[in-house]
Amino acid sequence: MKRFDVTALGELLIDFTENGKSGQGNIMMEANPGGAPCNVLAILTKLGKKTAFIGKVGDDYLGHHLQQVVDSLGINTDNLLFDKDVHTTLAFVHTFEDGDRDFSFYRNPGADMNLTASEVNESIIADSKIFHFGTLSMTDPEVRKATEHAVEIAEKNKCLISFDPNLRPPLWKNPKDAKECFDYGMTHCDVLKISDNEIIWFTGLEDFDEGVKFLKEKYNIPLILLSKGKSGSAAYYKDIKVERPAYMEVKTIETTGAGDTFFGSVLNYILEKGLENLTEENLTEMLDFANAAAALITTRKGALKVMPSLEEIKALIQ
Repeated sequence: MKRFDVTALGELLIDFTENGKSGQGNIMMEANPGGAPCNVLAILTKLGKKTAFIGKVGDDYLGHHLQQVVDSLGINTDNLLFDKDVHTTLAFVHTFEDGDRDFSFYRNPGADMNLTASEVNESIIADSKIFHFGTLSMTDPEVRKATEHAVEIAEKNKCLISFDPNLRPPLWKNPKDAKECFDYGMTHCDVLKISDNEIIWFTGLEDFDEGVKFLKEKYNIPLILLSKGKSGSAAYYKDIKVERPAYMEVKTIETTGAGDTFFGSVLNYILEKGLENLTEENLTEMLDFANAAAALITTRKGALKVMPSLEEIKALIQ
């Protein structure tokens, strides 16, 4: 028996999202707690799983606010550290009419980049069933070492490892470095979630099935999930491929956190059913649930604090 179902390492930040205009016609921004790895933990916690977060925020008002929010959600923050020299990372999110968005990061540096390998609490990872990470915690040398150290601990303690590249091109000085970190993550993961634009960018293949075939042959990843936005999602497991449509009947406001909510819901299913001997029926059920959860989060501003409940997800499926 392990204490935590899922532990994630990475960025915890403030997403400033547009929320109307002032009387003077100025854009008003709402400070939404965010960060992909913690979003994944938020949906898992909402679904009743035990989670822990490893990362660093600034020793400032926003950093302490983030800790309070994450604590209030029930996510363990014993390994959330405060940097006295660097402020909490900020992301300003511009939302387009179709709900898609564009990010402007204030992270040069940001506190999340300053996590070091010696600051990673090994016992938390060792006491977890799944270890989850992405590439934003690999954009700079020190935090990359911390991430790779955490992965080593997870492998040593036989954790399942889940990986979401979560490509953000502006945060990389060199695209070659990003591809190296994609390669590292895929080499070490048991479950991969990759988006349609990411798989084309990484493999150079326009055909998704060919792109997944390339990844399976090179990395031998047991379960690959392909997220395709409005086109739904697909799961590739052994020789089985399942595709499921998105839930389009909801009123989308913005898509921030949709991929994280989707992936967290998949991990929830794996925790309950295991990764061995999944059937086509299992994969269909898993994708329908994850697609519904992702659809619901697009109807709300932000993600971390407004994850859908099990009852809401089931109601949308029905």
